[in-house]
Amino acid sequence: MGGYARFVWPSIGLALGVLIWNVWAARRHHAQALVRARRALAMARSEES
Repeated sequence: MGGYARFVWPSIGLALGVLIWNVWAARRHHAQALVRARRALAMARSEES
């Protein structure tokens, strides 16, 4: 790497960390949205009765 390894590897690690965090955050947000949607449907059904 021509003496630039100390800059390249941390950059790759940081990029990988950001990508992993992005996937984790998206899955978490999706799970929370499903919970909210199910709760809203349950409330709507209970109001119909």
